[in-house]
Amino acid sequence: MSISLCSLAAWNAWRAERDEAPDLSQAALRALDLTGFDLSRADLRGADLRGTTLCDADLSGAHLEGANFFKAVLDGADLAGAYLNGAQFLNCAQLIRCSELAIGLP
Repeated sequence: MSISLCSLAAWNAWRAERDEAPDLSQAALRALDLTGFDLSRADLRGADLRGTTLCDADLSGAHLEGANFFKAVLDGADLAGAYLNGAQFLNCAQLIRCSELAIGLP
């Protein structure tokens, strides 16, 4: 399923039906509106998320190593337990739910 072509409801329903972590490593997700998307446990290593809106998105437990969040909007995003080594968060909107971040791999 292409994340750039599916709706929030379709993506979140697909995630709810499967117990798998999507491989979106190196994905070009630049400037998309992913508000409310369930990206928990997703492999987003090296993903291009520049200018992407991730308000209220669930990124808990996601692998974000090397992802580029330049000018991303992350208000309300849940980053609990996310792996962030080398992730770039320059000029991002405020992070609200990010109290428990993991730094390395499990």
